[in-house]
Amino acid sequence: MTRLLVLPAAVLFCSGATMVYAADSGEKDIAAGGLMDVYYGINFNHPVSRVSQLRNFDVAAGQFSLNMLKLSLERSARPAGFRIDLGFGKAFDIIHGSELSPSAVRNIEQAYVSLKPRGAGGLQLDFGKFVTSAGAEVIETHANWNYSRSILFAWAIPYYHAGLRATAPIGRFTLGTQLTNGWNNVEDNNPGKTLGLTASYSVGPLNWSHTYYAGPEKSGENRGRRHLYDTTLLAGSRRASFYLNFDYGLERGAAAGDAAWYGVAGAARLALNERIALAPRLEWFRDRDGFSTGTPQTLKEFTLTGEYKFAEGYLARLEYRRDWSNKAFFDRGADPACAKSQSTLLAGFVVVFSAR
Repeated sequence: MTRLLVLPAAVLFCSGATMVYAADSGEKDIAAGGLMDVYYGINFNHPVSRVSQLRNFDVAAGQFSLNMLKLSLERSARPAGFRIDLGFGKAFDIIHGSELSPSAVRNIEQAYVSLKPRGAGGLQLDFGKFVTSAGAEVIETHANWNYSRSILFAWAIPYYHAGLRATAPIGRFTLGTQLTNGWNNVEDNNPGKTLGLTASYSVGPLNWSHTYYAGPEKSGENRGRRHLYDTTLLAGSRRASFYLNFDYGLERGAAAGDAAWYGVAGAARLALNERIALAPRLEWFRDRDGFSTGTPQTLKEFTLTGEYKFAEGYLARLEYRRDWSNKAFFDRGADPACAKSQSTLLAGFVVVFSAR
């Protein structure tokens, strides 16, 4: 993503999951920036664990939490450049929860070098660790419409990859390919590699993006590939925008045979004025075999987020969210997996800054 949410939503999602805090002011300049993200959440099930289930970042319940403190450095590829995103907080612990060597990379969200040869028609090559191209949302809170992430973002797609990616604009299309170690691992867990294909089409306020990943993800073996298809349709303007996001995942040769997970999410953002906005989100997710969430279940979720912008770079959000399952999955008090629903209320504050 290349802008904050105060700009038209069509700009926000079209450029994929990478976010830039400050543009180069010259060919040799390095842009620096970052953010701080804190929140307080209440879970009305009052679990003794003080953890809200199904969440990936806003997990803390009944307590204040530092979600993320992040610093970034970037030089645009003209023709060579780089990007480094360093951070601390619970979000970085969660992102790297499955990493084989988390101590070495847990504070690195992205670190890659870029090459954009002159005369190559806009072709750009990135080598290193970069965030995934899948999904309608990203890791940074303020670059999304809601404070919490959707179930699809948390349970259907990866966070990041390590390897090589190439992107090139062709008319109204942007096409890309990736060769990576896999899902959420800098140090590979098997000899195989994951192939990624991306495509997006933009016309006026409409953008339609597609991402496909396929490769072996089991530890120590290449048998049975994991497949993911993600697509997002986005349209809107400064005042009103919406998106639809669909994901389908398949793990070949899982413990009890092939495992599948799939779902759809829709969200809107309505700017009431220059400072206030509302963002409802509704989604449905089927974890058919329990591969993602650990329980075969069908989930539904509704979120309503109110946003207030104090000043440029200072953002507050108040959010109500309710999750439902067709199984007794959620904790209530000291009783585990006894409730079919969970409601939360959250207040979050994000500060974004940039310097040259």
